[in-house]
Amino acid sequence: MPTLADRLRRAAPWSVVRERDLLYIPLGADEIMVVACDSDGGIGPKPADAVPFDATELGHFAVRVPLLELVAAGATAVVVVDALSVERDPTGAAILAGVLAEAATAGVGAEAVTGSTEDNVPTTATGIGVTVIGRATIDALRAGRARAGDHVLLLGRPMSAPLDDVRVGDPEILTVPALTAALALPTVHEALPIGSGGVTSELLQLATSAGLGHTVLPDWPVAPDQTGGPSTAALLAVAGAGSALEACTALTEATGLPAWSVATLTA
Repeated sequence: MPTLADRLRRAAPWSVVRERDLLYIPLGADEIMVVACDSDGGIGPKPADAVPFDATELGHFAVRVPLLELVAAGATAVVVVDALSVERDPTGAAILAGVLAEAATAGVGAEAVTGSTEDNVPTTATGIGVTVIGRATIDALRAGRARAGDHVLLLGRPMSAPLDDVRVGDPEILTVPALTAALALPTVHEALPIGSGGVTSELLQLATSAGLGHTVLPDWPVAPDQTGGPSTAALLAVAGAGSALEACTALTEATGLPAWSVATLTA
């Protein structure tokens, strides 16, 4: 099965290669543009929102999903675009404050954040779409790097509103700096943030994209179909030379987050 790197090296400049939820655009000389996006609707402070939520925290969570996807892919975020289906003041300004704060955790300054608001039509529910554009080299990309024998570790606790009280700063949920620190460990081959598909779905994607099978381990800390909501956790493929317990300990020491062994990858 051709790897993502193989496909990109064969692709023409400015063509589009899709892998999982991301778009990869080769620019020439092994440089790649990577595009990620996410959206939220009916979550926020407006009267018709199905899930009441603080506007600034919504901004944080809306942008962290594509940011985490880019970091996991091996890319560096360059530009953040927020499309807000609300008026600029007060709701849009509050959401933007969260977007700017979260973008900063990935090294994206205010000058690289752009977007728009809806100031012509009154809105009674909150909507936001976020696109993040990043860059990478082919050799830095991580999709499909998992290997047979790797431990699959769950980093952070998957949560999703409204069943869980998901808040910025929760010590058990994944952050951009934590994922960056995890990927800096030489034993970590690949990472995949967990979204609305749930843990089992993402585990299958992780194995399949590397052409591997997997063996599920007992005693998971969450239900197999537990959603990660706004990417509150991630699966990591970690070299299997040591024990799974040692791998979990190293991840926790590097990130400050809980980690559990949930599977092994097989040929």
